[in-house]
Amino acid sequence: MGPVITRGTTTGGARPRRREEALRDLGQLRELDLAARPGEHGLHRAARVEDAVKGVVGSGLRRRGYHARAVAYPCYGGPGWVRVLGRVLLGREDDAAEAERDAVRSVRGWRNFLTVPVAGADVTVHLAGRRLRLRTDRGGYLDEVVEVDLPPGVHPITLTVGPGAEVDAGALQAAAERVDDDTEGGAELVPEAAREHRGTARVVVVGPQPQLGLLSDIDDTVVVTRLPRPLLAAYNSFVLNERARVPVNGMAEMYQQFVAENPGSPVLYLSTGAWNVAPTLTRFLRHNGYPEGPLLLTDWGPTNTGWFRDGSAHKRGTLARLARELPQVTWLLVGDDGQHDPTLYAEFVAAAPERVAGVAIRRLTPAEQLLAGGHPLTAAAAPRDSRVPWVTGDNGFELMHRWHRAGLLHDA
Repeated sequence: MGPVITRGTTTGGARPRRREEALRDLGQLRELDLAARPGEHGLHRAARVEDAVKGVVGSGLRRRGYHARAVAYPCYGGPGWVRVLGRVLLGREDDAAEAERDAVRSVRGWRNFLTVPVAGADVTVHLAGRRLRLRTDRGGYLDEVVEVDLPPGVHPITLTVGPGAEVDAGALQAAAERVDDDTEGGAELVPEAAREHRGTARVVVVGPQPQLGLLSDIDDTVVVTRLPRPLLAAYNSFVLNERARVPVNGMAEMYQQFVAENPGSPVLYLSTGAWNVAPTLTRFLRHNGYPEGPLLLTDWGPTNTGWFRDGSAHKRGTLARLARELPQVTWLLVGDDGQHDPTLYAEFVAAAPERVAGVAIRRLTPAEQLLAGGHPLTAAAAPRDSRVPWVTGDNGFELMHRWHRAGLLHDA
């Protein structure tokens, strides 16, 4: 007989206490004052609701022993700079064994969203022997460009939050009074007794020499979805774990071929998915043989101007940013014809043709088109007047062969 797992019994006094705490939290939610505070007149009501709820939930979790945890996301950089990406969340597990277990176990997507961000937290960044101090925004995110000289290649980065990286309450209050600052509302101060927690990731530094880079979409490009778009994000994010996802046939081989022919060239993944699923996506890519690379995702929460973010605007803005930050890179763009990729890539090619070496668009099946766009007819995947090689195919093997014929890959 296998080992018997027993759960601790709840004492008679614990249940009434938890019930009282729950009732107190509900009372705080009912009494929330959602009127704009000084300096918040530029903050949308949706964002104020989100911040207020996070503040109440965060206070309750802290009473139950939760503390700040640093999550480091894969980053990228260039000569003299690095874009630091990360987040601070409330959590319980903090020892090395638990962290290692969490990194490899199969986790259903919905668990990634059972998180409460820590706004206004001071985070110490350990990079190339330097210690830098950054602060999270109202969503608990770090997204800052720091000046640091690193040679081209892959480097470790560590984010630390805890006793040595506490929130400065005075500075946070001052920041909340500035309209253009993004840390106002709902900030959870880290208590003095909080444990120190570290998160680690990799930084890909691109050298100054001209080179190719690969920028890929994710849904329906590297992973098969077969779901209506309104349900796709929810299913992939809340229900499915990474081991149950199905990769698109031949895409990993195509990307590995690119890496083999262009060693050291950057590979980035651009998606409208939420940052909450970044660990799941990273494990999926690794498990299915895709090259590792930074994920450029977004936050699904309310913004300063509305309830939801614009996915097309996120992709369009990221393309423009990469062209500006990495002018030495000429990009190979990969996407699918289910939604907006052909249009966005065509706009980018028209605006900066010197920044694009070629485009590959995966054609969805009629059934996939029906689910993705509401109709079974494939949209025009290639502009008639494209100034760069533009190929289409049903899978990665077809696209790899056509990029070979276009001279973008040599040993397909």
